[in-house]
Amino acid sequence: MSLRLFDTATKKQRDFVPVRAGAASIYYCGATVQGKPHIGHVRSGLNYDVLRRWLEHQGLAVTMVRNVTDIDDKILVKAAGAGRPWWDWGAEFEREFQAAYEALGCLPPTIEPRATGHITQMVELMQRLIDGGHAYASQGSVYFDVKSLPEYGTLSGQRVDQVEQGEPDNTGKRDPRDFAMWKAAKPGEPTWPTPWGDGRPGWHLECSAMAGMYLGREFDIHGGGIDLIFPHHENELAQSHAAGDPFARFWLHNAWVTMGGEKMSKSLGNTLSIDAMLRRVRGAELRYYLVGPHYRSNIEFSDVALQESVTAYRRIESFVHRVRERLGTPGPGVLCAEFTAALDDDLSTPSALAAIHGTVREGNAALDAGDHAAASGAAASVRAMTGVLGLDPLDPRWIVGAGNDAATVALTALVEDLLAQRQDARASKDFAAADEVRDRLTAAGVSVEDSPDGPTWSLKDG
Repeated sequence: MSLRLFDTATKKQRDFVPVRAGAASIYYCGATVQGKPHIGHVRSGLNYDVLRRWLEHQGLAVTMVRNVTDIDDKILVKAAGAGRPWWDWGAEFEREFQAAYEALGCLPPTIEPRATGHITQMVELMQRLIDGGHAYASQGSVYFDVKSLPEYGTLSGQRVDQVEQGEPDNTGKRDPRDFAMWKAAKPGEPTWPTPWGDGRPGWHLECSAMAGMYLGREFDIHGGGIDLIFPHHENELAQSHAAGDPFARFWLHNAWVTMGGEKMSKSLGNTLSIDAMLRRVRGAELRYYLVGPHYRSNIEFSDVALQESVTAYRRIESFVHRVRERLGTPGPGVLCAEFTAALDDDLSTPSALAAIHGTVREGNAALDAGDHAAASGAAASVRAMTGVLGLDPLDPRWIVGAGNDAATVALTALVEDLLAQRQDARASKDFAAADEVRDRLTAAGVSVEDSPDGPTWSLKDG
């Protein structure tokens, strides 16, 4: 393979060579089901969905694990504040996250394990660490001994002498740098039995245990947002290495979605929920907006940028529909070299989209010139490339999802047919006929925008 990925652990791009030939294994941190998902939450899922699709396109059998953190301090606090059982609260928002991933075209994970379903594996891992001198029990809790692992801090670049994490010193920790793998029972909280006392798991322990359960002692890629590098991923790595497991070969981290330069978060009140966003734009358009920037670059949210993405996606969509209406559904196509090189270069989606838009321009020119073979070939190539990104305009989920009813599908077909007639009139220099078509569309409430890539349309407000 020619794929190169930026590895957070080594701070450089490396050739991707899977642990097992013909297969790839990915674990990434999914939802902590404390509340409604917003676009900052789902960006990670979209980025790793593109990675998975690219690996599968290259013939690898991908095992994708996306966990659910269903027990957590914030879940307990919010559920208690609402007067609801913690499991009831978490289940509601787990369903909302799953609906959000599906609405944005994410392929379902191979497995989506819940933390509370893997207590046995967590107990086994803690026992291995205690036996090896890397963990200790104290006052019903179990802590990882950070000083016992000289390599601690290598993933995040943290200096051990400057680390302090978790609860205050009076909780039974030997050192303020140690972190809790298991938290002793507290009144009113859910608990599970262990040899060291009843309690509940710590966040870091959950992911180490679940990754090992489904992907084995060594796997290919561990992903998540950059905010997870420390302490979460550093502590996962510490637990697993101390237990003797090689763990992940690559660590990938996506950047934030920001508003006003700050990470999108519920605590700042600067969130945009998925259901609210999908009342403004279609699922494919929101997906385009979130996968278009490089996964390691921040997305500073703005309405202008969102609408630019909507317009850009509709240019692609309009071209494919023009070809379908005039020449029939484009068949399987090939990826252009620029697209392949872009994704092989650490998933450079901006360059990949530039390659797609270049092909759209060529295809529109061929269609207007009457070169039907070239136009069909370009549309087939566009479908192949957008398919890798989960954005194929003829994917049934996006055709139906345009308005989620037969009327919208019919409207799209009629408008695209009229636009094709207008393009034919303009190519024949019959500008009066072209203007008449545009006037008919305008009177019907359809706004048409011309661009070098071809016309796009939208329903006018009001």
